[in-house]
Amino acid sequence: MVTAYDYPGGKVADRAGVDMILVGDSVANVVLGYETTNEVTLEDMIHHTAAVARSRPKALLVGDMPWMSFHVNPDETLRNAARLVREGGAEAVKLEGGAERTEMIRKIRSAEIPVMGHIGLTPQSVHSMGGYKVMGRSIEDARRLISDARALDEAGVFALVLEGVPAVLAQVITRQVSMPTIGIGAGSHTDGQVLVMHDLLGYNFGRYPKFVRRYAALADTAIAALGGWVEDVRTGAFPNEGESYHMIEEADFQLLAEQVRSVNGGAAPARTRQTSGAHLS
Repeated sequence: MVTAYDYPGGKVADRAGVDMILVGDSVANVVLGYETTNEVTLEDMIHHTAAVARSRPKALLVGDMPWMSFHVNPDETLRNAARLVREGGAEAVKLEGGAERTEMIRKIRSAEIPVMGHIGLTPQSVHSMGGYKVMGRSIEDARRLISDARALDEAGVFALVLEGVPAVLAQVITRQVSMPTIGIGAGSHTDGQVLVMHDLLGYNFGRYPKFVRRYAALADTAIAALGGWVEDVRTGAFPNEGESYHMIEEADFQLLAEQVRSVNGGAAPARTRQTSGAHLS
């Protein structure tokens, strides 16, 4: 599973052959420039999910439920999940949290909307966790996460994201639940893996998490490409003759040349190649 936030992202992810595309609330950080994911709204998520949906991916499209869209009561939670499906085109939704979310999960599933769980480092809880840090390192925390995983399994989530937990704990949870687990910073013993597309493509700015392996450096490539274009524009090298349009008929060119000559006091535009009878290209 990989994240995507727009039409080209959906196209790229699907053509690469991923099984699932997550329109993550990480759009807040990597696309919208917010400090935390808590600043993204349900309307933001619907907007970006719909953009990815228009790429018509074969991969399962999962929409993230943002902070406070599933916290108030089950009825409001269901309405918000339904909006991600109806307006955003999501085929499933994901929400963060453990046993305390089971009532919300069951309510969403009552409308035949598949739900993906997410425990461990849950970015929407950054303030209560005291920052972004590995979870489940103590035996007490590990037991709590195992209990949360079992509760979500019983509530009927179809998959479970394990983020920022020790590899051995992720392995234990994977063995104890019936649904597939998807790791991010959780070692290699989960059933699947998820990364933020901008991280693995090197199209992000600032520090990358330890668990990210960069398969490209697109930010550097993009900066170099745009820098080359800027230089060509400033020196007059862009656009060249082959990148410009020309008159179709010679008579049209001559008429335009006479008009320019009258404005410029006798100086007519130079015709660098014969275009009579040529198609506009």
